[in-house]
Amino acid sequence: MPFAGLSPDRVLDAASSVGLEPDGRLFALNSYENRVYQLGSAPGGEPGMLVLKFYRPARWSDAQILEEHRFTAELAAAELPVAAPLAVSGQTLFRHREFRFAAFPYLRGAAPELDAPEAREILGRALARLHQVGARRPFEQRPDIGIERLGYEARAQVLEAELLPEGLRQAYESVSGLLLERIERVYGEVVQAAPIGRLRLHGDCHLGNLLWHEQGPIFVDLDDCAQGPRIQDLWMLLSGTPAEQQAQWAALSAGYQQFADLDFRELRLIEPLRGLRMLHHAAWVCHRWPDPAFPRAFPWFGEPRYWERYLNDLREQVAAIDEPPLLSR
Repeated sequence: MPFAGLSPDRVLDAASSVGLEPDGRLFALNSYENRVYQLGSAPGGEPGMLVLKFYRPARWSDAQILEEHRFTAELAAAELPVAAPLAVSGQTLFRHREFRFAAFPYLRGAAPELDAPEAREILGRALARLHQVGARRPFEQRPDIGIERLGYEARAQVLEAELLPEGLRQAYESVSGLLLERIERVYGEVVQAAPIGRLRLHGDCHLGNLLWHEQGPIFVDLDDCAQGPRIQDLWMLLSGTPAEQQAQWAALSAGYQQFADLDFRELRLIEPLRGLRMLHHAAWVCHRWPDPAFPRAFPWFGEPRYWERYLNDLREQVAAIDEPPLLSR
């Protein structure tokens, strides 16, 4: 239980230890990987003006966290709408007892309504600007969006996990291996003519990591920022029927191309990337299962019927990878 000692008093003490002067109000925000709290400001201030994020021990190194902070600060300096960590005496990563934490300003926003007029085009423009900053230099410490980490390592974690029913272990080994073979094949075909560009990305750009205000999107939680193809930050914003996704892509890419170029070969990577995310998500929950927050949040992971459905999803994903790309220019 990595956060067992993180009581409300310790959260407030951590804020005070770096001179942030919370007023005693504290509200836990939804977060599985880390622990995140909204704090009241100093006396007389507006409620909820501060967010403290406590990093899960042993997940990222200090160097990796600081690289995330520098990237976020670089985005903020380019006037991108992003939650950037606060610096105190030139530092953004702090320690209080056994915990590492960072502080962020509280940013007001609503859940994004991407079906609103021009919303996806606005989001496409913002993502293109984020990627233009991301292309300036590579990460040196952060991970890659790649088959080894998200595919093979994830598969090995699930095969070692007690959550996978013994009677389904052979079926999982077979279908996950077949899925990885298909992913490898498509990646090889795409890069055969020329390498795919890789740049610094948000890395986990789904609707839960976006807020929306009157000017458009606010990017929050770059905890999974990584290096990879541009399409990684785009495909998770598409949903629904093929026709609906076509229309969504038309708006998103139209906005994107106002500020950055797209390599349309990357469209073939959407289903392989979806497959990697499916493999990695199951491994993530298996790996974190000893944390009491995970059985509470994902109780179905302990049931054989979940794994039966999951295996069917993997089989369907193998078939999806074999299909021509859904999206086009």
